[in-house]
Amino acid sequence: MALIEDVRVELNPGFSAWTGETGAGKSLLLDALGLLLGERGSAEMIRNQMNELRVTGRFELKRPELKAQIETILDQPLGNNELILSRKLQKSGSSKAYFDEIPISVTTLKKIGTILVDIHGQQENYSLLQPAYQLKILDLFGNLREPRQLVAQKYRQLKALRQEFQELSAAQESRQREIALLTFEQEELNTIQPKVDELNQLYQERDRWSHVQNLQEFAQSVTDSLYDTEGSAIEQIGRLLKDAHHWQAIDPNLEELSTHLNHLNSEIRDIVHWARNYGEKLESNPERLEAIEKRIDILRKLEMKYKKPLNEIIAYQSSLAERLSLLEQKENNLDELRRNIQKEFSELKQLAQSLSAARFAVAERLASTAQGHLTDLGMPFAKIEANLKTIPAENDPFTAAISEDGCDQFELMLCPNPGEPSMPLRKIASGGELSRTMLALKTVLATHDQISTLVFDEIDANVGGRLGDILGQKLAKLGQTHQVICVTHLPQVAAYAKNHFSIRKRLKSKRTSTTIHPLIEDSDRIEELANMLRGESRSETTRQEAREMLENARKIAEKSTKQISKRE
Repeated sequence: MALIEDVRVELNPGFSAWTGETGAGKSLLLDALGLLLGERGSAEMIRNQMNELRVTGRFELKRPELKAQIETILDQPLGNNELILSRKLQKSGSSKAYFDEIPISVTTLKKIGTILVDIHGQQENYSLLQPAYQLKILDLFGNLREPRQLVAQKYRQLKALRQEFQELSAAQESRQREIALLTFEQEELNTIQPKVDELNQLYQERDRWSHVQNLQEFAQSVTDSLYDTEGSAIEQIGRLLKDAHHWQAIDPNLEELSTHLNHLNSEIRDIVHWARNYGEKLESNPERLEAIEKRIDILRKLEMKYKKPLNEIIAYQSSLAERLSLLEQKENNLDELRRNIQKEFSELKQLAQSLSAARFAVAERLASTAQGHLTDLGMPFAKIEANLKTIPAENDPFTAAISEDGCDQFELMLCPNPGEPSMPLRKIASGGELSRTMLALKTVLATHDQISTLVFDEIDANVGGRLGDILGQKLAKLGQTHQVICVTHLPQVAAYAKNHFSIRKRLKSKRTSTTIHPLIEDSDRIEELANMLRGESRSETTRQEAREMLENARKIAEKSTKQISKRE
């Protein structure tokens, strides 16, 4: 990454100071951390002649609630209490993110990053500037996490109901048209009452009634041919039967023929009897034929209207009741949703009002406590004000604007100097004032803040040595509850660090690279502090000053630790 070729940093608990000359690469390391936490990156960040930039970080998840939050974001359990995140940028412009080598979106990476590390550097990156974040700070300070969560939970329930109601309402006109259409179709089909295979049966019956005369003539021809006319079949069989009886006396084998002829004679008489009855029953019935034609016409129009065969129309008819029931149930759901929304809104309003009352009880205390720390940080005339307003909610449960944060607007106002008007923090131009204000607030919230790693950049802007000593004390105290990383140019600040890292540029094989090294030995720290005090002109006197500075910082830090232990 730019000047960084290959760097590994092992960070420890407590306050860590990153020091080095201007341009050594301190900001690059913070940019690398930003990438790891989901900030935007570009191919220009990649080191010259390289194709890829990779940043990897290992995070210890010591608090169960933090682990649970990340598991919720990832939508899967974590195997242990650590998380490895990676980010890759390529010359082609592609950007990839991973946790434990499993691909995730950069958006997901950023969600995780916001609950792991809070970086305070350039003004546009300050979370402190956002009124919503300031409201969160107020709730943390007042131990209002539970009532805030109750409001957020009730808000999400109401939001889901409103969304469902909106969707049902938006489709209501279309749904009612569909109900009307299906009801009409159901009534129409119930009136017509089509039957399975009815058309084929009607076609057959129509053909029969259309040919009554032909059928009568056929039945008559049967009786004539078999019985009524001279030389009919019954007459011929009678002669044959008489002859068979005659010759049977000569040849007994003809008895079997006589038997068959008798049977045939009987069968013909039955056929004739059936044909006469059939012919007598056949009568012309124009009314029935007309009714059949009308029924066929109705059923064929039905097929044309519904664009499907009759049997499919019958199947469709049987589904109408269920479809109508579902649509009507949605109409009933709309009424039930109205009642539920009114109930949930009433409960949300009560919870939000209760949260507002609790916030008003602690808002001024937050401002005054933070102001006390600002005095220590070299802003004795600064004044912090808590601007808390409750926005009255409308009574319409369907549109009233109560957010998941409640119905309050909160913004910290800062007056850096007497005689000047108080202004929102987001309109304060000085990066140093903002950083110190953030440090003051973080100190106030030391035991409440859920984000365990804090990064400060440019917090010592426009700050002298005496105030630097106070800054160092504050950061060291904050380091007793948080992992704190501070990029600083002041030796007075760096002296209070539990862990000190030196960031340098070096020239190797005609290429410049940034390196970072932990200063383990006191001699190394003293040399670094002396360099920060006097640069190349440092002397043994400067080193003695640095040694005293380091020893004094340790004594103050040790005293502060003992005081905290006694209180606990």
